Amino acid sequence: MADNIDNFMVWLSTPHQAMLEIAHDIGFRHIVMDIEHGLFDLEATDRIVALGKALGMKMHAKVLGPEAIPIQQALDMGCDSVIIPHIGDLEHARRVTLSAKYPPLGNRSFSGTRPARYNVVSPDYYERENANTRCYPMVESAAALRDIEAILALPTVDGVFVGPSDLSLDSGRGAYRNTDEDKADIRRIASAAKAAGKPWIMPAWTRAERGHAAELGASLLVVADEFGSIMSGLMDAAR
Repeated sequence: MADNIDNFMVWLSTPHQAMLEIAHDIGFRHIVMDIEHGLFDLEATDRIVALGKALGMKMHAKVLGPEAIPIQQALDMGCDSVIIPHIGDLEHARRVTLSAKYPPLGNRSFSGTRPARYNVVSPDYYERENANTRCYPMVESAAALRDIEAILALPTVDGVFVGPSDLSLDSGRGAYRNTDEDKADIRRIASAAKAAGKPWIMPAWTRAERGHAAELGASLLVVADEFGSIMSGLMDAAR
């Protein structure tokens, strides 16, 4: 077992309760739900968030898109963070991330659901929610990378989540191959995050990627995904 498993995340593409429980029993404590590309409806998402929270896990929602409703729905279910895809330049990031924070920081609207324990809240609830829930815009476009320092300076942004594949595609380099240019982009993001005093996260499927990201100070790394784990298990069984 890796010593730093506390910093590892598991990626779910479906509301797979058994995989979440298995990941928990192995020692993982962070789950990313890929709602954007995965198969999550609202009721199933709510159930798996409740299960993860009951097990003491951190639940991170990669939401459907850079819009208020999916951001607020994930937070209303009790997710610990929202990972927001398709972020463009600074002004786009500023506008979108407002939905992840209550006033005066943002414009998130109140819902008396799981985070509020289905009850009337105390006056300090909104400030606590702003501090306890994290907003991670994705850096997966050339525009977001160009404005990375300014995006990280936004008070509605708690850190960033790197999307290496789309960042490489949008930068005109084609498929992500962890090239020197890919590494240079990640170094710039890491440097900007360090200067801002905020965390950065990325998928790191290989040991080489993990080592490089760890050296640069990544806070969390996605190291396993649902479909890949099923495939590798079946391939291993077929040998």
